Amino acid sequence: MTIKDSTPIETIKDFEAALSELESIVKRLEDGDLTLESSLALYERGVELSRFCHSRLEQAERRIEILNERGDLKPAPPGLGETK
Repeated sequence: MTIKDSTPIETIKDFEAALSELESIVKRLEDGDLTLESSLALYERGVELSRFCHSRLEQAERRIEILNERGDLKPAPPGLGETK
């Protein structure tokens, strides 16, 4: 199995696209049908995507904190959004 050329990290501007590609990589790695070199290349790409997603989430968190300070918004009550 060969690895398709992946998009360079600089061209990914969308969190959802990066997350989707990362999920696809995880599934391919979990399947275990790859050569060692292919697995390493996919793992490296996954790390890049993970860092990209983490960076976007941190940016969003900072924006929310700024909005909370400016708008005097209150934090959500504990347990909001939890699924059981």
